[in-house]
Amino acid sequence: MAFGSMQDSGRQAPMAEINVVPLVDVMLVLLIIFIITAPLLTHSVKIDLPKAESTPNITQPEHVELAIRAEGSFFWNGEPVALEQLASRFSETAAQAPNTELHIRADKLAHYEHVARIMSIAAKAGMTRIGFITDPSEK
Repeated sequence: MAFGSMQDSGRQAPMAEINVVPLVDVMLVLLIIFIITAPLLTHSVKIDLPKAESTPNITQPEHVELAIRAEGSFFWNGEPVALEQLASRFSETAAQAPNTELHIRADKLAHYEHVARIMSIAAKAGMTRIGFITDPSEK
């Protein structure tokens, strides 16, 4: 930290050093302010809230499981049903509960024509939620 040079050229260069003493003073004042005010911010209002015990109400929407075999037979929740009866059953189900889901479980060798026909009949009858059930296990 030199304040001058050894040469007597007659002019002095401006000092290019930062005076950090005022910055340290400001930092210490802020530190003291935070030390004093920090405990005041932790006070809270004590409230006796009621204790309630409840379990979540998990409601599964109604669903219809429609199985399609490879030879073209259909099963409505496990009972055999003809293709001609499906439109009326879909309409009744959609009228009773509009959020009913249709789960289609098709055999691996079932023709896509049967699956597409079932989806078309269900959509025309008002079934808006259609899903597929798959078996990820390799046999």
